[in-house]
Amino acid sequence: MRRAGALIVAALVGLAANGAATAPAFAQAYQCRMPAAISVPQVNREGPPRSVPITGYTLALSWSPEFCKGREMQSGQRTQCSGRNGRFGFIVHGLWPDGRNTWPQWCSNPRRLSSAEARQNMCMTPSAKLLARQWAKHGSCMVRKPETYFKVTRILWNSLRMPPTDRLSRDEALTAGQFRDAFIRSNPDWPRSAVGIDLNQRGWLEEVRLCYGKDFMPKRCERRRYGPADAAPMKIWRGM
Repeated sequence: MRRAGALIVAALVGLAANGAATAPAFAQAYQCRMPAAISVPQVNREGPPRSVPITGYTLALSWSPEFCKGREMQSGQRTQCSGRNGRFGFIVHGLWPDGRNTWPQWCSNPRRLSSAEARQNMCMTPSAKLLARQWAKHGSCMVRKPETYFKVTRILWNSLRMPPTDRLSRDEALTAGQFRDAFIRSNPDWPRSAVGIDLNQRGWLEEVRLCYGKDFMPKRCERRRYGPADAAPMKIWRGM
């Protein structure tokens, strides 16, 4: 766990920092080309504000080909899905604070995500609307500034190596356990109990949900985060 511990120390430093990070995150995308100017939309609160003690965190990684199925030309999804700005595999859906039997959300914070900060993170999360929403709903309950929230998210994201998902997608007998095994081979410091999987009703991969404790060390996922048992069959859409 030495490598993981060093990364967590960096993340905790990021939580305490007031300044922005210096380098953009490249999201392990196949390709990424972002415009010089990014427009950040206004985010309206969806649901009640909820301030509860944080017990841990979840880093949710969305599998872009599955998300983009049928959304290639939808307004608001073109950056991620049209192919004009790059080709994406896993992208960061969000870093979510967890609570006991619930989670904090929509905490009071007047700071908004700037265009410059959004652009720095667009190769990690290729949607300005999603970035703004993750800050307003989740990040506002963790830290004072969006720059700090996304700095920590980048540290965690850039510490990971994603498994060979294209190769796994060609295995017609793939199971959730085999996917977890592949993730652990790529990230030996991770326990399999901390690797959650979210499948849709047809058994296709939608997200990987990685579970962390309050100290940002990997920890066992709660049942709702862990998802299907290891024996469950799963499929991975490679895209067109």
